Amino acid sequence: MREYLDPQSPIHFKFEQNRDDFIVDEVGLEWKKRGNFLILLVQKVELTTWDMIAAFSKFLDINAEKIGYAGLKDKHATTTQYISIEAKYEKALKKFKHNQIKILKITRHTHSIRMGDLAGNRFKINLFEVDQIEAGRIEKLARKAQKNGLPNYFGYQRFGHDEDSIEQAKAMIAGDLYINDTKLKKFLISIYQSVFFNDWLSERVVISREENSGKFLLLEGDVFLSLESQKLFTPKKLPQKDFEAHKVVPTGLLCGRDVFRARSQAREIEKKYDDEFLYEKGLRREAVVFPQDITLDYHNNFDKLTISFTLPKGSYATVFLEHLASKEFKAKKPKKRV
Repeated sequence: MREYLDPQSPIHFKFEQNRDDFIVDEVGLEWKKRGNFLILLVQKVELTTWDMIAAFSKFLDINAEKIGYAGLKDKHATTTQYISIEAKYEKALKKFKHNQIKILKITRHTHSIRMGDLAGNRFKINLFEVDQIEAGRIEKLARKAQKNGLPNYFGYQRFGHDEDSIEQAKAMIAGDLYINDTKLKKFLISIYQSVFFNDWLSERVVISREENSGKFLLLEGDVFLSLESQKLFTPKKLPQKDFEAHKVVPTGLLCGRDVFRARSQAREIEKKYDDEFLYEKGLRREAVVFPQDITLDYHNNFDKLTISFTLPKGSYATVFLEHLASKEFKAKKPKKRV
């Protein structure tokens, strides 16, 4: 169960992940504008990233592994993202046509795009059935999250429909379920790590509410990430001012081997959500992220609020929406278009 820093009476609104009401734009890195690789800014509509890559793979008659990408984007949305292809296919790409894919821009770079080669994502989402008073409450909570931070939970998309993959992951780790497929095994291990992380973060949020007036409470022994250098460190003195200035953030554990673990007071909580015998490589994930560039546009005649914001890579827009609603929910299954 996800806990919130600002628990209030739930705010009612609805949203749907579809091509018109859920728009995601990848915020890319700076490209060299020279080199042996083409960087394509591609818009796709109601396709997974894999579907889009498969379309380019088939058209160019190349292995899909030769197409680089930085992250996976929602299927039920209009999304733009960057992909990379060897420059020798530039002429062929001029003839590329697809009903759900459009090449918006092409530049060059010195190497192929790798997973994680993005700064973040810009979202534009329509919220429905929002009255004027609730719109004001949503804006207040959004601005507060921008200043104080948003707990960086894994969203429900991570765990599959009805979260059935969680039970599979636990059974596999316990040795009660044998999985032969390497990709599925890796996916289930990531689910296992993510469940521990979310449960740890929920406890830290509850402590923050009780002891720090709803602002995320830093603890002795926390492992921090410098947002400038992207390096992890455990300081002798808690960097409260740097945290408030959005220069550093505390991190949580994705359990496994060869990972920097917390110490002291922070470790006492972390070890409850750790599996030191897990053979998969461990990682650390930001416990808090700061939504940026928030804009809100209320359409009074339609009870519709359009909210736009930017999140760092790996963060979930739906988690931000849950934070604003003060409740967990799942988007409706997308309606089939006739």
